[in-house]
Amino acid sequence: MTKGRVLIIAGSDSGGGAGIQADIKTVTALGGYAMTAVTAITVQNTLGVTGVHAIPQDIIRGQIDAVMDDLGADAWKIGMLGSAETVRLVGNAAKERARYAPIVLDPVMIAKGGAPLLAPDAIDAIRAMMPIATLITPNAPEAAALTGMDVSDLDAQLAAAETLVKLGAKAALVKGGHIEGPIVRDVLMSADSAHIFETVRIETAATHGTGCTLASAIATGLAQGLALNEAVDRARAYLLEAIKAAPGFGNGHGPLGHGWPLQARNES
Repeated sequence: MTKGRVLIIAGSDSGGGAGIQADIKTVTALGGYAMTAVTAITVQNTLGVTGVHAIPQDIIRGQIDAVMDDLGADAWKIGMLGSAETVRLVGNAAKERARYAPIVLDPVMIAKGGAPLLAPDAIDAIRAMMPIATLITPNAPEAAALTGMDVSDLDAQLAAAETLVKLGAKAALVKGGHIEGPIVRDVLMSADSAHIFETVRIETAATHGTGCTLASAIATGLAQGLALNEAVDRARAYLLEAIKAAPGFGNGHGPLGHGWPLQARNES
């Protein structure tokens, strides 16, 4: 059976730039097959989040079971969960249903515009969930919240990534987009290796959904059989091109050009 099936467990973004919508676009652009379990519906555009409606717990679990009973998954991508209750539900579902599929956990806590997307009491639940994760992908503020450390430079990224692995994640990618400087550094660490990815910062307002996009791109690579380093490297390259291909929509943090591989094929 062809690999590439990705079960995405996350919130919906009505503006289409982040969340489930960005996830589906990313998986599809990279040749995978996207399936979803929606955890919340957000009222959202490039200017911010103005409302959140949580999906009932039995419906979240029902979506997961419906996908796994019939279609199966080669990887799971977990994004916005919202509450401690939902974190625990999804964690239990993953233990029961993911089997050997790799799991990419993106601990979504705050929207690009500043709106909270994870209840404060859910952070401990995320920590407890980390042992199921093949990879956890926090940005610097999320890594700080999970570790209690100040994550403001490369040394702190390395220390935070090491702490996250000690807390149970098989690997951690601590992203550096929130850390000032002309070079963006992402630290990938496992129990036996560390790798630093470097990219020249792109000065742009098109940054909505970058975290969702990167995590889904990594999950797609893992679903297609890539090694973790290869999956991260390809995902970062995809994200950078998507930022460059941003369509310029909206008046705030704009969406990415997720479909750039299709456009590139059409132009060639």
